[in-house]
Amino acid sequence: MNKKDKNTGWKNKLHEIIYEADTPLGKWFDIVLIIIILFSVLLIMLESVKSIDAKYHQTLLTPEWVVTIFFTVEYIARIICIRKPARYIFSFYGIIDFLSTIPLYLSYILAGSQVLLAVRAFRLLRVFRILKLVQFLGEASQLKSALKASRAKITVFLFAVLILSVMLGTLMYIVEGDEAGFTSIPTSIYWTIVTLTTVGYGDIAPITPQGQLIATIIMLLGYGIIAVPTGIVTVEFGKRSKNKNGEENIEHFVHVNTQACPACSKEGHRDDASHCYNCGSLLNE
Repeated sequence: MNKKDKNTGWKNKLHEIIYEADTPLGKWFDIVLIIIILFSVLLIMLESVKSIDAKYHQTLLTPEWVVTIFFTVEYIARIICIRKPARYIFSFYGIIDFLSTIPLYLSYILAGSQVLLAVRAFRLLRVFRILKLVQFLGEASQLKSALKASRAKITVFLFAVLILSVMLGTLMYIVEGDEAGFTSIPTSIYWTIVTLTTVGYGDIAPITPQGQLIATIIMLLGYGIIAVPTGIVTVEFGKRSKNKNGEENIEHFVHVNTQACPACSKEGHRDDASHCYNCGSLLNE
């Protein structure tokens, strides 16, 4: 085996461990990574509590440095073991990995940059690789298509709700006035929207019988309004699950794995695939 083959061999092995979750080592790596991420987020939460930070600042800082060094090594390893590093560096996960690594280093240059450490929570999205949720991308695509097809109807609906909120808010301003907290039309519109969405903060409340009657009507309208967008999207989703003859589409189940392309790091390849569906590179060399 020549030097080039040896270099390629350990890089392929490293790529298999870091980017794939179908192998035993890959699964263990992802599990350890998620545990460390959770531990890091816990450290950030504890550090945000002033009483705890004042007493245990150094105790919390030491393990955070250990975690940061681990993520730094992992980030460099991800770049090394992929044939086209730029694909990873400028990808969604690549940017998240970078942002989750640099804050502690920046804290010695810019005060307050430790807050950026919370971005590590986004790295928990990798848990979907272990759960093999990639196979549900087809259904997710159908939902995205249904939402896109419904956007015009939903926009008109929201516009109608906005007009209704302005009218009812103005009416409440006339009926209640300053004494009940309805100090302006914008404030009254805010109360109307809060009531219409059944949130009800309770910071403003009508005190007159007429205002309470209007509030009751708005609350009842709220339940109906919530159901409308759901119905619109459900109808569009149902249309996309049927073919032109009105019969339900039956999709053949195709098993996909977590194997990542060594060139572009795309995941979700079929078990029988030999080339990447994204860039066409050979998956197994």
